[in-house]
Amino acid sequence: MQLHDAALLALGGLAAGAINTLAGGGSLLTVPLLGMAGLPGPLANGTNRVGVLLGSATATWRLAAEGAPGLRETVPLLLPTALGALLGARLVVELPAEWFERAFGVLMLVLLVPTLRSSLPSAPAAPRQPLSPLARFFAFAAIGVYGGAFQAGVGILLISVLALSGVDLVRSTQIKTALNTCFTLLALPVFYWAGQIVWPEALALGAGFAIGGALGARIAVRGGARVIRPLLAIAIVALAGRMLGLY
Repeated sequence: MQLHDAALLALGGLAAGAINTLAGGGSLLTVPLLGMAGLPGPLANGTNRVGVLLGSATATWRLAAEGAPGLRETVPLLLPTALGALLGARLVVELPAEWFERAFGVLMLVLLVPTLRSSLPSAPAAPRQPLSPLARFFAFAAIGVYGGAFQAGVGILLISVLALSGVDLVRSTQIKTALNTCFTLLALPVFYWAGQIVWPEALALGAGFAIGGALGARIAVRGGARVIRPLLAIAIVALAGRMLGLY
């Protein structure tokens, strides 16, 4: 790995760590950056998980240190998301590289719409009927499958489902980062055993993710994602076209 690649990955990880804490979708930036550094799609997807783990763990710790609520509500959601993540990770490591890159390119474009939104889903003005326990289980299991397989944008999905149950933004941010930490920790060995982690790139990316996660935790409720999101959207369009082979 060249020095300029390491610096680019660290900077990209810093931005992605903050984005993941504030909203979600940071992997839409870092997976293509890993691809530009020479990693095929499956290796980029697996290597990215090291950064996601470090960033999410740091953000969870910093949010808790600053008094953000939500850790207690995370516990009942761990089982469905963990089971889903293990299944998703196991399925995606079997995908051929070409299929993965096409699928990921399509997903980047699909996730462009929520990425462009000017604000995150917020708690509704009037209380909504919470999801039933069974619906809640399957909703978070499905998110776990997606997160285990592709990761990118899983934070947006988590916040959106939590908002449907009337969970406020600060609390849902802590729940989201804690869940991401736990199911990424469980999915990471699947990618390791499949030989889909390149450690020099993973550590350079992870250093940036950890710093970005800490910074994101400090501004999680101040609307900082509104500034980053338009720039991210431009990168999504350009890099999705590259991964889809449009140019």
